[in-house]
Amino acid sequence: MTDLFISYAWTSSTHRKWVRLLASQLHLLGYDVKIDEQVDYGSSLNGFMQEVTSATHVLLIVDENYVVRADTMPDSGVGIENKWISGAFDSKPSRWLSLLFVNNILFKVPAWLSDYSPKGFDFNSTPEENVFPGSVQIDEIWRWVEGLPASKGHAASLADVRKRAARIERIDALRDPANYASPALKGRVTFRHNDHHHFKVGSGEYEFKIMFSSRSHDGVYVYIDSDLKAVGLITASDYDPLLVSSFLTPARTAEPLVGQSVVCMNSHGALCVVTIEEVQSEVNAQTYVAPHVTFSYEVLTAG
Repeated sequence: MTDLFISYAWTSSTHRKWVRLLASQLHLLGYDVKIDEQVDYGSSLNGFMQEVTSATHVLLIVDENYVVRADTMPDSGVGIENKWISGAFDSKPSRWLSLLFVNNILFKVPAWLSDYSPKGFDFNSTPEENVFPGSVQIDEIWRWVEGLPASKGHAASLADVRKRAARIERIDALRDPANYASPALKGRVTFRHNDHHHFKVGSGEYEFKIMFSSRSHDGVYVYIDSDLKAVGLITASDYDPLLVSSFLTPARTAEPLVGQSVVCMNSHGALCVVTIEEVQSEVNAQTYVAPHVTFSYEVLTAG
């Protein structure tokens, strides 16, 4: 079903281009837009009638020429369209039809609409006052199609505004980088790695931003993507901390399992050893469990 049927007059090539541009903007919003341009009123009238009467919304592009054609030229495209639109009007919801006024500063309407008050959008330009229609008017059309109040100021009650503000505040609080940081040089952390890009440990020249993602039920990926210079899997169970840099590799990731350790090097050349203690995969069930990793770490300040 067509979301929006647009009726307009072929006033000039400039006007036709303007209408096509408007239709393109509405199409970019995701609407199925039908324009009468290709209708053959002799052979396709039944199809046209079906397009109009089944459309969810009808938008008339009302310049002054459109009004003249609707009122005095019944055999013109605009005249034929208005005949069928007016015939269907009384059986349609009040929000079915709307008017867009352009090059029509007196807001003239076809005679059959003079006793009604359909919603209208002012797309008239006043160049001498630097007034031109734009995104605000497109937003008004979107609000009409979606059944929202025309005025954003009345779009939501004060209670709803407060609820929305509380939601935003909650998410902003959850995204606070301080929730994903530990300045200590040694510690143990449980990190829900889908909630934030990385977990930061240490500070200054001993700062490490460690990025994780799920790999398996008992393993994770550790990335260099958050400003680490290098990472590497520590493959020896008994190693000399002074020689741990020998495990670094040029690879983008290390792939430790539970119980294994990774050495990380930051842009200052400092080192941090991260040991994976627990891995929890995501559980998409009624009781949701977010993917997370528990790790211990120690920033090496010697060497």
